[in-house]
Amino acid sequence: MTTPLRRQPGYRLLWASRTISLTGSEVSKLAVPLAGVTLLAATPYQMGLLTAAAFIPALLFGLQAGAIADRLRRHRPLMIACELAAGAAALLVPVAWLLGVLSVPLLIAAAFAIGTAGVVFRAASFPHLAAVVPPAQRTEAMAGLQASYSVASVAGPGLGGLLVQVLTAPLAVLVEGLSFLLSAVLMSRIRTPEHNAPAPSRGMLRDVADGLRACLAHPSLRALLGAGVTINFFAMAYIAVHMLYMVNVLEIPKGLIGYLAALSGLGGLAGAWLTARLSRSAGTDRLLQWSVVLFPVDILTVGLIGGPLWWKITAMSLTALAVGTLVVMFATCMGAVQLREAPPGLRGRVNSTFTFAVQGVLALGGVTGGALAELVGLRPVVLLCAAGMALSGIWIWTSPLRTRTPPRHIPPPVPGESLSLHHRRTPHANMTLPSAMYELTLVKMRSLL
Repeated sequence: MTTPLRRQPGYRLLWASRTISLTGSEVSKLAVPLAGVTLLAATPYQMGLLTAAAFIPALLFGLQAGAIADRLRRHRPLMIACELAAGAAALLVPVAWLLGVLSVPLLIAAAFAIGTAGVVFRAASFPHLAAVVPPAQRTEAMAGLQASYSVASVAGPGLGGLLVQVLTAPLAVLVEGLSFLLSAVLMSRIRTPEHNAPAPSRGMLRDVADGLRACLAHPSLRALLGAGVTINFFAMAYIAVHMLYMVNVLEIPKGLIGYLAALSGLGGLAGAWLTARLSRSAGTDRLLQWSVVLFPVDILTVGLIGGPLWWKITAMSLTALAVGTLVVMFATCMGAVQLREAPPGLRGRVNSTFTFAVQGVLALGGVTGGALAELVGLRPVVLLCAAGMALSGIWIWTSPLRTRTPPRHIPPPVPGESLSLHHRRTPHANMTLPSAMYELTLVKMRSLL
């Protein structure tokens, strides 16, 4: 009989370490920009660089990090090292401020170092979860980790605002540094053995190419990537304009905008709880199908609603709760399908390919949303984003995920056999999506998502 996850010390420690680390990161999302603006008089260009510094490491190192992760027999030591490195970079900010040497370039360097550590951590954590959690419990485990994101998104901003008010922005970053260090301590106490068979390396370029090929050649993984890039592109385009739209068009008080964001985080907690239970009866693939269909509801509501303030807040509160639930449900199922469908020796590279893709499309979506708003106005862009997000369902509903029955596990490639041959001998390998829709990505739009 399988031990419930809540009774597995290793998983409990992993969940606690991620929740603490993510909450600290949410605090810094407020504290670091405020330090640049209020203490260093950063220019708009410098603030743009500071924002980009967190995303650039995924584009520079994301694919290579996955290749490195797949070569490891044990992933936990690398994960602990990443948390320690991120903690040291975060602690550099308050130390530099106390010494009087804090500068915008130093803030940018710290954000870049933390982002790089995060990229490597994510690459290692994906196969690590598969190594320590039985296959039958992976969807539930994913749901628990997604709940961490929701807890952090609810608690982090409020805690960040309080700490900035009490301690000033640089000292608030101290909390992020300490959270990384505490996360490393908790992970070091995990005693669950890892049983990972490292993949033989054929060189960095070939290893990276194998990860890309695995995502594009496998119908189910390709469908997830296509759905993810579609959702993230239009979600980021919406995020780029939604604050202006809320304040200037809907005339929503700024304090209530924060309230709606918190409701979305609470919805995420509900989504984690529901997913862990519904996946046992309905199945992961079915939850994936229906959650993606309902994704546009929140943005569509925002784009169409009018009337008195009480009505707008009531309707948007309900849809914020719903979309928070759906996002976590989709992200959880997406991760579970990735674990199930990716060949064991390629899990790190598959996950890193997803991460690499989502960072690129986030930047593109944000720029596109802002540019379109200049040309056609705010409301048309919001409605366009809702319509565009609805297209993500095509990827899932025209893929093998729509017709799959019980989960299957892809055997590892036979040594010496090409990856393309391996995929040709797996079920559904000849089922393809329209070539014009051959795109990349993932779903972790935790700003909306």
